[in-house]
Amino acid sequence: MDYKNLFSNGAVSSFMLPTDTPIVALGPALQIIRGLIMALVLLPLRKVFTDEKYGFAKLWLLILGLSVFSTYAAAMGSLDGFIYTNIPIIEQILGYPEAFLWVTLFVGILWVFYKFERKAINITAIVLVGLIILMGIMGYLSAAGIINT
Repeated sequence: MDYKNLFSNGAVSSFMLPTDTPIVALGPALQIIRGLIMALVLLPLRKVFTDEKYGFAKLWLLILGLSVFSTYAAAMGSLDGFIYTNIPIIEQILGYPEAFLWVTLFVGILWVFYKFERKAINITAIVLVGLIILMGIMGYLSAAGIINT
């Protein structure tokens, strides 16, 4: 998806920061906070997802329903977004394929962690998360003009 063009033109540009804003570059690193919140919220329900039949499919539906279609804000692509914003529906549903992909990857990765608990998988995940955080910080420093790329 062409975020630079989408966020700088049309209705979306009125509430989304440009992609070259420093805090946007830091966004991937800040997703750790979202992950911690999701972990704390889902922890009491872990047996439903890990022990019951189709538990991970239930998790997929729960996350997709609560975080994409039925948010508590008038977010793009949500029911409230369709009702309360003046953003065209076609612009709102542009993010659906990406949302489906990310939720599927999230649940799939959780399933792999649960099903095949191996030290190599844990180490790989830690390294990848570390790289994401490092790249987010470097992107922020570059966008802020603190370092030259």
